[in-house]
Amino acid sequence: MENDIHRKAEARKIVIFDTTLRDGEQSPGASMNIPEKLEVARALVDLGVDVIEAGFPVISPGDFQSVEEVSKVVDGASVCGLARCVSGDIDAAGAALAKARQPRIHVFIATSPIHRQYKLKMSKEQVIERAVAGVKRARGFCDDVEFSPEDGSRTEIDYLCQVVEAVIAAGAKTVNIPDTVGYDTPQESFDRIAALINRVPNIDQAILSVHCHNDLGMAVANALAAVAAGAGQIECTINGLGERAGNSALEEVVMAMRTRSDIYHVDTKINSRKLVPTSRLVSRITGLRVPRNKAIVGRNAFAHEAGIHQDGILKERTTYEIMSPESVGFTKNDLVLGKHSGRAALADRLKHLGIELQTEKLDIVFAEFKKLADRKKCIYDSDIVALVSQFSRETSVDGDAADTKWRFVSYSMRCGQDSPSIRLTLSRCGAEAAVELSGDDLVGGPVNMAFEAVKTITCLPIHLKEFKLEAVSDGEDAQADIDVIIEKGDPETKEVREFPGRGVSFDVVEGAIRAVLDAINRDAPAKGAC
Repeated sequence: MENDIHRKAEARKIVIFDTTLRDGEQSPGASMNIPEKLEVARALVDLGVDVIEAGFPVISPGDFQSVEEVSKVVDGASVCGLARCVSGDIDAAGAALAKARQPRIHVFIATSPIHRQYKLKMSKEQVIERAVAGVKRARGFCDDVEFSPEDGSRTEIDYLCQVVEAVIAAGAKTVNIPDTVGYDTPQESFDRIAALINRVPNIDQAILSVHCHNDLGMAVANALAAVAAGAGQIECTINGLGERAGNSALEEVVMAMRTRSDIYHVDTKINSRKLVPTSRLVSRITGLRVPRNKAIVGRNAFAHEAGIHQDGILKERTTYEIMSPESVGFTKNDLVLGKHSGRAALADRLKHLGIELQTEKLDIVFAEFKKLADRKKCIYDSDIVALVSQFSRETSVDGDAADTKWRFVSYSMRCGQDSPSIRLTLSRCGAEAAVELSGDDLVGGPVNMAFEAVKTITCLPIHLKEFKLEAVSDGEDAQADIDVIIEKGDPETKEVREFPGRGVSFDVVEGAIRAVLDAINRDAPAKGAC
């Protein structure tokens, strides 16, 4: 029987600390605006996470505001703000969390020899003194304080025990051991947590946690090893987002613990049927595609192509499936809708896909759905998700056209070796802008021609760094799903930043234009507009 249905009554509870809005947002190009963060925060509450790390308040006014706004709307989970063991950081976190129903301040300071010597230039004693002072100051704002010894996995175990004992005595209720650079192995992760449990005299007064990075591809394995040793909290992100190679993927650690409850004897309060919808939401908002072969939530996670596998599945599902697709949020039937399907059918399918739209949004999406159905015989779930994603990117949260965004209007093109030309029309702030390029102005193929036209209209210093194309669904009438990464220079700071973009269309050139505009709109378009 399904492990996620038949759970052992004695299973130990593991706290799920989601840092998608903080560490996950630090993935290159994955920044989110405040409305997007609120949408993700609500989804995380529905998913059942225990703690939402909403940002690093002191780092920027935007981060402060996002933590503040998330604090106002979240009910049912703790909202956490990150802070260095510095008075200004902690005060900012406390102010940002003032409206939170269950506030948590997460303070940290580096403890490894390399960080003490080269970054902090502090002695062991000075680091402990700063850590204790940070925890005590945070306790002045809320009772729920978490402490992290940054680069804990490369900290001497004797010294790590001293630090942990001191911060618990100062009032930390959770002590998180970060594998900041993804250097750990599962055995080391297990041994470290076991050592802390056995050697720190007041360890029973706090929850031990781990925060694992995936630089060596072992983040999930390291987190699970820590749980096996007695850790009570895992810090993770949706789709494994995060700096560099990312963090432990929430969906993977949750389903590993649930599916192998015979090994771990633990569980979480995560509603696993919300995993796929939440994964798709975060992918849509960040613009970072989930790989097809991604464990748990990837498109191929439950696909069986080999004949022997298909035969086994038909006879008994558990021959080749250790989880059911439905248990993580996939739907049984993919091919469901056509041009004769009505608004109610679309709304019902959206609900099954974990997408809930207000009436005004649903009306707009339905109108676009009917246009799509006129051109495509069969509408797949992947088409519906792509349609909603496109709509969400090109409109504001209220469903109205976002005036400050560049929007696609039309294009016409002549390709070939003789006299190539393109005419492109975009709109912004209610006004249309058009450009015509031809002959010597154009080099390369149709996508390059379209990109040059976009650059000419927007007057932005952008460079197309990556371009990827994939079919949204099966069949010759499939839409093109295009991912791009653009580089944009800042004339003032000379800094070059990367922004991902995504566009969907039957027309590859139109999809490419929409993808580039999506990337441009992730920055403040008004800053570089003509």
